[in-house]
Amino acid sequence: MKSRNLLYFIIILGMYADNVYAKDPKVDNDLQAQSMLSVLYTQSSAEYEANNLQTYASAKLALDKALSNKKWTAALEQKDNYQTKPPAVILDIDETVLNNIPFQARAIIKGESYPKGWLEWMLEESATAVAGVADFLEYASQKGVKIFYVTNRIAVAEDATRNNIRKLGLPLDEDEDVLLMKNENGWTSDKVSRRELISNNYRVLLLIGDQLGDFISLEEATVNMNERQELAIKYQDMWGAKWFMITNPIYGRWEASIYDNKYPDTEAELMQMRIEALKP
Repeated sequence: MKSRNLLYFIIILGMYADNVYAKDPKVDNDLQAQSMLSVLYTQSSAEYEANNLQTYASAKLALDKALSNKKWTAALEQKDNYQTKPPAVILDIDETVLNNIPFQARAIIKGESYPKGWLEWMLEESATAVAGVADFLEYASQKGVKIFYVTNRIAVAEDATRNNIRKLGLPLDEDEDVLLMKNENGWTSDKVSRRELISNNYRVLLLIGDQLGDFISLEEATVNMNERQELAIKYQDMWGAKWFMITNPIYGRWEASIYDNKYPDTEAELMQMRIEALKP
């Protein structure tokens, strides 16, 4: 039954992906090519690699502080009387734990737009580990910290995601479901309810992700460009202390904010809105 549902989903996803944008012959594949430098940066630059190593090294130092301070919590959803609960950390998966840049490279070469090809990529189970994450997770595991993965990958890709994590030798608890997927148990793209669930039983020491929604609610994060930058300042005491952001220059709600959180109907309109958003 599960395989039948997966096949049905692939068919529907393919039909949807072909209609994400009304193709404009004049645009050709220029839209996908606009992300080429971002993809090359994440694939080949020492600076990107160093930034991730730096982020996870800093997270290790913060973890030690958090373990020694029972009043420490990183989750806004954490309720009272959490001090005696066992420690946990919450990580996003894509571009935080698993590196999916080859998928982005394929999209450019083929002239395809997300979500086309995304499910197939997940089912390949071939994503590599983001630099620094393996060392951090092993360190946390040795310290007795429960590791939760909260992802907006859809539930039909859960088995493939588990397999991918295991192939990389990353910690994955077998006694408790620590891989919390979108559409599982009615969960939406907003991760608040999943962080609440974890916070009910654990003291959350750190949050690590590549999107604002990995730290705050989608409602708060879904605002215009200027307001999103103000959110970064609002939570400035959390960054590098309890919250650790992985740089993602390729995709995210930061892009949606360029279009006032409503993607245009055609690629030509989308590209024009990007140009208009530039500040010379």
